[in-house]
Amino acid sequence: MAENHPARTGQDHTPKRLDPKAVLDRLAPGPSRTSRITHTEHLPPRAGRHAVWPDRIRPEIIAAVQSAGIEHPWVHQAEAAEHALDGNSVVVATGTASGKSLAYLVPVLSTLLDGSEAPNGRGATALYLAPTKALAADQCRAVKELADPLGKAVRPAVYDGDTPVEEREWVRQYANYVLTNPDMLHRGILPSHPRWSSFLRALRFVVVDECHTYRGVFGSHVAQVLRRLRRLCARYGSEPVFLLASATAAEPSVAAGRLTGLEVREVADDASPRGELVFALWEPPLTDLRGEKGAPVRRTATAETAELLTDLTVQGVRSVAFVRSRRGAELISVIAQERLAEVDRALSRRVAAYRGGYLPEERRSLERALHSGELLGLAATTALELGVDVSGLDAVLIAGYPGTRASLWQQAGRAGRSGEGALAVLVARDDPLDTYLVHHPEALFRRPVESTVLDPDNPYVLAPHLCAAAAELPLADEDLALFGPAAPGLMPQLEAARLLRRRARAWHWTRRERAADLTGIRGESGSPVQIVEEGTGRLLGTVDASAAHGTVHEGAVHLHQGRTYLVRRLDLEDAVALVEEASPPYSTVARDTTAVSVLETETEVPWGEGRLCYGSVEVTHQVVSFLRRRLLTGEVLGETKLDLPPRTLRTRAVWWTVTEDQLDAARVPPEILGGALHAAEHASIGMLPIFATCDRWDIGGVSVPLHPDTLLPTVFVYDGHPGGAGFAERAFHTARDWLTATREAITSCECESGCPSCIQSPKCGNGNDPLHKAGAVRLLTVLLRGAGAETGTETATEAPAETGAETGALTEIDAEPSGTEIDAEPSDVVAGGGGPQSGAG
Repeated sequence: MAENHPARTGQDHTPKRLDPKAVLDRLAPGPSRTSRITHTEHLPPRAGRHAVWPDRIRPEIIAAVQSAGIEHPWVHQAEAAEHALDGNSVVVATGTASGKSLAYLVPVLSTLLDGSEAPNGRGATALYLAPTKALAADQCRAVKELADPLGKAVRPAVYDGDTPVEEREWVRQYANYVLTNPDMLHRGILPSHPRWSSFLRALRFVVVDECHTYRGVFGSHVAQVLRRLRRLCARYGSEPVFLLASATAAEPSVAAGRLTGLEVREVADDASPRGELVFALWEPPLTDLRGEKGAPVRRTATAETAELLTDLTVQGVRSVAFVRSRRGAELISVIAQERLAEVDRALSRRVAAYRGGYLPEERRSLERALHSGELLGLAATTALELGVDVSGLDAVLIAGYPGTRASLWQQAGRAGRSGEGALAVLVARDDPLDTYLVHHPEALFRRPVESTVLDPDNPYVLAPHLCAAAAELPLADEDLALFGPAAPGLMPQLEAARLLRRRARAWHWTRRERAADLTGIRGESGSPVQIVEEGTGRLLGTVDASAAHGTVHEGAVHLHQGRTYLVRRLDLEDAVALVEEASPPYSTVARDTTAVSVLETETEVPWGEGRLCYGSVEVTHQVVSFLRRRLLTGEVLGETKLDLPPRTLRTRAVWWTVTEDQLDAARVPPEILGGALHAAEHASIGMLPIFATCDRWDIGGVSVPLHPDTLLPTVFVYDGHPGGAGFAERAFHTARDWLTATREAITSCECESGCPSCIQSPKCGNGNDPLHKAGAVRLLTVLLRGAGAETGTETATEAPAETGAETGALTEIDAEPSGTEIDAEPSDVVAGGGGPQSGAG
């Protein structure tokens, strides 16, 4: 429902008015707990500012909104509705729970109601796009609730991979508010547009929800999917208005315009009320365990978050704990349930896990239980971050920094009931980046959120969509402007590759296979692996093909809805993992290796004694064994070898080498070489989005003190997408400016030994260890002295990584896609654990 709907009631013991400071005080009784809070930020309450709906909104819609308990809109809601009715595309970029849903629903439903009175035809239609199935299903429920008084004038329906085949024809023919996702639009709706002709002919609005999630290569793909949609709409005689909703982001209208290809108005002044938010930074205590180097190890964020979720549930505080990995969500749920059972067995049933990979009916059941108040606590991955209606929560726990400030605030904003107080707690992982953040709160609370970066003109993204567009309708010269300035130059290349053929004034698709299947817009690699209970044949869920080797290998412990299973066999050919229920006293952590080999050096230039190179590489990732760790202590019980095939990614990379003499000149001895290279690699990845229109999560990096192909210390930065995505090529051509900016970013940072603003990375597969800030500066200084004038002279432009891991003491990997739901990470053991892990998760 709309985000300013009054909180739902249910089996909820929460006091009518929540005092977040009092809740935090009860979480930290006594010195041992209080000392874990490194900083508390108080965001004061804010009064709301009301307006009136535009007079063009149908009175029936206003009455329906009022019957839902919303007497007047906030100023930003009315402003967005006015833009929509004027025919202007608009992005609403306000805080979580600010009522963005109502801002676009009111003008859309009013228009649908007008269209329902048309004497002939279907009437007006609207299309809603969400990044996740859960969000689309949740919004469908909200539309049905709001439109219930309107009878059959508004006919909402979800159309995605979970929609039964027998329902799909009804949706195509009769639904006038269709909720789907970009993947289904790309592969299901646009290629079959003749069957959707009546819908597209009447299309008045396209709603793009949570549009800040469309970033990097994924966002670039979605941008081209939307251009294909606009082209087909024009052919059927419609020109829909785009209504976009975004979390708070830098320059939202610029990002929305790049996503849609249209001029987009911006509504960013949040007029909704906000209760007090108490935001605590929490550092788990040191344990008696010792890491691989003898240093004390902190209690894991997983164990600490589980304990806090238990305490909040006992208090009757409705809470969600966000955790990056699926296994972490399951573990937090299991631990909390066990501890609650010791207090009150009934309470243990009011905590659950929520993650991707569940069956659709399981997800819907959990969402209903959360909405009703039946569930008091939920341990969730980012699958629940993206706008699913969880209004009524009082507290949010965040197990580890999620990778961006935008995501952090999106998760924290899930708490807050109708303007009342809320509590958010960031629980630090035992990781240098998290440690830095909880001791430097200004890095979180005094800096703006990040920009949304995407590049629809990337030829690696654009080419397959031109093919898909030609397969949908022959692609004429006048169509090319819609797809951007790079499109005309690509057409001869696609013709030479015999993908397209020019006939008369248009290009035609030449192959028998579907053009839309040329590319997966999320970088999919293979069918999901089904997890099946061996004794019964019951399907428990799925896991992404790319994560299966590390999470459902033979002998792996798999958690599902509080039950523990052991994987008996992984059948890669049939994409099935057979499991049986068990109760092992340990968890499992996969160990893997990653290596980069040079396939072809296409361009090479001398930089003094060093070299700057660009070419094709193969990134090889292989799970080689797994550790069994005791649940309560994290103690390693043993290691088991695995015989799994390596997975390879052929892509493009830029790399540079330095010689022994250059290392001597930079005063970088062998003992700090790995840290210096690693720090330079991190900082260069962080700076590349300024010079290549990419997202940090689209690229991977490897630094090696002695690489077998170059026989020299080498730093690689590669595109995290098969065949390349153009980022490494851009990095090569702007290398001098790029690496100069990298060095300046490190030197200008006021920190002593490194921080997230310079050399620490939120996606480091090695836990940001080792790093050597001063060594990186000296190394880059010497390297840049020899930078050739023939490279790095271009003007900078605005701006999936493979999961990486440590291959040994000599290799540093930075390729874990953060901000996305992963299957596991080393810190998911219950208490502590050793030092840096070889598995990146």
